[in-house]
Amino acid sequence: MQGGTRMQRTIFDDDHEAFRDSCRTFVDRRLRPQQEKHIANHEFGREMWLELGKQDLLGLNIPAEYGGAGADDPRFSMVLAEELSKLAFAYSSCVGIHADCVAPYLVDLCTEEQKQRWLPKFCTGELLTAIAMTEPSGGSDLANLKTTAVRDGGSDGEGGWILNGSKTFITNGYSADLVVVAARTSPEKKARGITLFAVETGMPGLERGRKLDKIGQPESDTAELFFADVRVPAANVIGEVDQGFIYLMERLVAERIGAAVSNIAHARQILDETIAYVKERQAFGQPIGSFQANKHKLAELVTQCEVTQAFVDACVMQQVDKSLSAVDAAKAKWWSAEVQNSVLDACVQLWGGYGYMNEYRVARAWTDARVTRIWAGSNEIMKELIGRDLGL
Repeated sequence: MQGGTRMQRTIFDDDHEAFRDSCRTFVDRRLRPQQEKHIANHEFGREMWLELGKQDLLGLNIPAEYGGAGADDPRFSMVLAEELSKLAFAYSSCVGIHADCVAPYLVDLCTEEQKQRWLPKFCTGELLTAIAMTEPSGGSDLANLKTTAVRDGGSDGEGGWILNGSKTFITNGYSADLVVVAARTSPEKKARGITLFAVETGMPGLERGRKLDKIGQPESDTAELFFADVRVPAANVIGEVDQGFIYLMERLVAERIGAAVSNIAHARQILDETIAYVKERQAFGQPIGSFQANKHKLAELVTQCEVTQAFVDACVMQQVDKSLSAVDAAKAKWWSAEVQNSVLDACVQLWGGYGYMNEYRVARAWTDARVTRIWAGSNEIMKELIGRDLGL
């Protein structure tokens, strides 16, 4: 549904739009009818992950030799994220964590043996993944991780590692079969002493807390993870020992532009639905959208969305040619989150009392979006990164 004439987007070609049609069909036929079930269970369920795998939607950026699509074009993932976001934000966040956030760690950093072991089932949905960075004592301050891993055995690490600590707010954490865990391995090196580990279901000492009760995104499974003397074999170290912080920083750029893509798609969908609503809703004998205050407010909201979309699209194209900077990704992340929340708050106001009822999509979208100013690096941290780039 179009809310007036939109500025034409130029970053997608016919292949991307054909893929969009197939994504939209999947959402309408497979996800939308199951949404209330997902809300009640606070998770998709493995059946839905397997269905995503059958549609080749989980391995878009995985090389074909490991069962993926080998697209080598992040725009396909972004098309999927946009269409999932239009249904509910939790779908893009959960699928994005698995298919967009975790995938680069496995593809870029894993050994051939690890890739053969994990990637084929990653693509089919048989192996669900999560990434565990945030801890109860802090989220944005990755350099101060409290979770530790110490060598178990010889100095060469062949005996494996013993992992202790906890993580929180982990998307897919309750259901994941493999979690990429950041842990401190050389405390004296501070940020330069962090290593990434693949912790798998069934490892003794791994415990999961309850599914966390969030104010939004009820479809998503979010959990606490606890590690009590978890023995992780040396074969499950991802990348080089003590290089984890660098790996995390390198890949946060893609995570943040992915968040921006979903943020603005989510906001624009609800804005379009709101525009349709104010054309139909009557008060004092005329559509409420015809009142000057509402008309001007909607003009502002549409402009905010389209200007933000233009910047995000420009960042996407820089991501395609691998030139997107961490600073520009930070700008896209924080600004899109601010616009998203501002637009959705205004939409709630335009829906009136109905906008406060959970049975209406606008209310759910409003609560779903609040976390986007917090996760993937809080907006305050994004501004700090931008400020440092200014030499301040």
